Amino acid sequence: MSRLDPIPLEDLSDDIRLMVEKGEAMMGFTPNDALIMARNPAVMKAVSGLVAAIYAPSKIEAGLKRLIGHVNSTAAGCIYCQVHTAHGAHNQGVDDAKIKAVWEYETSDLFTDRERAALRVAQGAGQTPNMVTDIEFADLKTYFDDNEIVEIVSVIAMFGFLNRWNATLATELESTPLNFAKQTGLKTDV
Repeated sequence: MSRLDPIPLEDLSDDIRLMVEKGEAMMGFTPNDALIMARNPAVMKAVSGLVAAIYAPSKIEAGLKRLIGHVNSTAAGCIYCQVHTAHGAHNQGVDDAKIKAVWEYETSDLFTDRERAALRVAQGAGQTPNMVTDIEFADLKTYFDDNEIVEIVSVIAMFGFLNRWNATLATELESTPLNFAKQTGLKTDV
């Protein structure tokens, strides 16, 4: 159970309700973290804009962005974001076998060297203190240009906020991503 209750949809202002509905359209369910965040409309608007900018179509594949978020969130220990990003990767067309094998990214044939470089940085950046090495970052530059690296680090940084938000508030998982996690055998509790 969340440490703060989500605000009921009918109690949201029209502009905040529209943001929550956009999140629902993108994710396939109403995210509880947004309904809690709506208690501070300025933060809700800022985070909504950040998420939209980071998840906008770009040179980095949408599925890879979700896997980056998943590895980063797992390294940070946020179950809520782990499940959301796995479900999001599935919705972006990433094969469930690849999602389940994400922690075997170093050795699994399901992952390219390009993906390994990004996931390695996501894993190191999800730890405190940050464990990304100069060697790992140099490897990242082998596969991605500077603008793409900014996108990768943006995903990581966004999840830095969301991981802290959701882990601290013990945000309750919604039924849609929770059911996906149970069907695919993903961890859903600490």
